[in-house]
Amino acid sequence: MAIGDVVFGGDHRPIISGPCSVEPGYVAHAEAAAAAGADVLRGCVFKPRSAPDRFQGIGAEGIPLLDEARVRTGLPIIAEPLDGDDVRLLRDHVDGFLIGARSMRNSRLLEAAGRAGIPVILKRSFAATYDEWLGAADYVRATGNDDVILCERGIRTFVTETRNTLDIAAVPVLAGRTDLPVIIDPSHAAGRREWVLPLALAGAAVGAAGIIVESHPVPDQSWTDSCQALSTPELRNLIEQVRRLTSLCELSST
Repeated sequence: MAIGDVVFGGDHRPIISGPCSVEPGYVAHAEAAAAAGADVLRGCVFKPRSAPDRFQGIGAEGIPLLDEARVRTGLPIIAEPLDGDDVRLLRDHVDGFLIGARSMRNSRLLEAAGRAGIPVILKRSFAATYDEWLGAADYVRATGNDDVILCERGIRTFVTETRNTLDIAAVPVLAGRTDLPVIIDPSHAAGRREWVLPLALAGAAVGAAGIIVESHPVPDQSWTDSCQALSTPELRNLIEQVRRLTSLCELSST
């Protein structure tokens, strides 16, 4: 399964990165992520938020920035649609859709994304069981689009120190239940940048097919999720360590 020419589910563990939300300086942010070694860019112009008075993304005016970032970096890009109109608006400007945790249960959105005919990364909702998560994936697949990647991004538990609790067991468990690749999002699980790297390495160690992390050249200036965004040097370090660990895991399995 591939986003652009980046394969998920093979020996390589692709890294998806970019800021939480697209800002006016997004092209430079994308170039920084590419220079650090990212394989796919995150480029969300629409943002579902927990309250209406919080930043909702720059919207359609950010689409030209996605186009320019694709051209200048040569990397595929993903973005998050919130409804069928967003799917149609974004379809020709991205290489894949990201369905966020809040939208996992929106069956009409899942169907619209599936009918668009491009890969869909489906994040697990905060309290979804494995069966519910796989059922959501089936809404996409029922349209004839089997290019679905599952993303474990943490669930809500009694733990309050982290933003969410990363269910690392989801990777090996679902490997025995589905043919779909499973990636992890340590940024939304951790909620703090200093914990992103160890969670990313844990995901790589159990066989995650890829990792999506938020990054920004100046994290404290990020318009959203500044506490969990990695700087460019931190992103480069994470990518190098994940690739090193992946190589060691492959050697030990031979």
